[in-house]
Amino acid sequence: MNSSGGAGSSAGGSGDGGAPRRASRKPKYSKFTQQELPACKPILTPKWVISVFVLVGVIFVPIGVAALLASHQVVEIVDRYDDECVPSNVTDKLAYIQNDRIPKICERTLTVPKDMKQPIFVYYQLNNFYQNHRRYVKSRNDAQLRDASKANVTDFCDPERAGSDGKAIVPCGLIAWSTFNDTYIFKHNSNNLSVDKKDISWKSDRDHKFGKDVFPKNFQQGPLKGGKSLDPNVPLSEQEDLIVWMRTAALPTFRKLYGRIYVDLKENDTITVTLENNYNTYSFGGKKKLVLSTSTWLGGKNDFLGLAYLTVGGLCFFLAFAFTLLYLIKPRKLGDNNYLSWNKSPAGH
Repeated sequence: MNSSGGAGSSAGGSGDGGAPRRASRKPKYSKFTQQELPACKPILTPKWVISVFVLVGVIFVPIGVAALLASHQVVEIVDRYDDECVPSNVTDKLAYIQNDRIPKICERTLTVPKDMKQPIFVYYQLNNFYQNHRRYVKSRNDAQLRDASKANVTDFCDPERAGSDGKAIVPCGLIAWSTFNDTYIFKHNSNNLSVDKKDISWKSDRDHKFGKDVFPKNFQQGPLKGGKSLDPNVPLSEQEDLIVWMRTAALPTFRKLYGRIYVDLKENDTITVTLENNYNTYSFGGKKKLVLSTSTWLGGKNDFLGLAYLTVGGLCFFLAFAFTLLYLIKPRKLGDNNYLSWNKSPAGH
């Protein structure tokens, strides 16, 4: 009796001189923790599945057609000029682009394939330029760009932190240092086409990421210049080419907005472009292209969205047809136990 009593005390946790019992780790009961909340559990009957596939197809196919039509309404002029704007007698393109004493003026002639309604968007396109590289993306200091009192804060800006005199560079970092610096001048029927460069950047960037009291200092003062020089008398919030460039691209082929042309162009019109081929893409095998494009309610030219909708819608129609055919040819009673493996007769019997 004593033995069983001792065992009972030990199991109950009360044989230690009245010590309090340890609190239970059992969670408090609730319908959420016990997964007892009401839920919708539809029974996927053949009619229900076929109806859903048909409905998705009916919705997706017209959207895909509309998106493709909108994309095909966009008129684009794409001109690659990085090779064409190097003199034919030049064998070392890298030495040519790095020589500041050689003029880089180049003239290109573009023909308008279809009528282009204003506004006409001017982009520059770069290929094989990895703006998403980890070291490149980190080479900036957002606090310095935003606040004039932090002009000397150059953390994470290596290797463009300070000039030869030891003073901080504003804006510091590789992204700002490598800002695109090719320029374009357009003429149409001997008349200059003005390019509006206002509001080409995101308003949120101008208002919150680049300070109105932050001015460039010691910028592009080193022996090797990476890109565009900035006006030291203009605050960073108004230097929109820089703001556009510093919103880094995710892919190695990208376009960035250069400006807008507010003139209608007719089919077969000729545009003369006088450009300065300054930006060095020859050291990494990159390409440079000038793009003139119109836009629609869907944006610029891009067939992917329309093709994706058509593909999904067409696949849904195909599956609906296949399931309908299967349902008509070999119907199956809902909840038929004969299809369970243990109810099927062994093979050969």
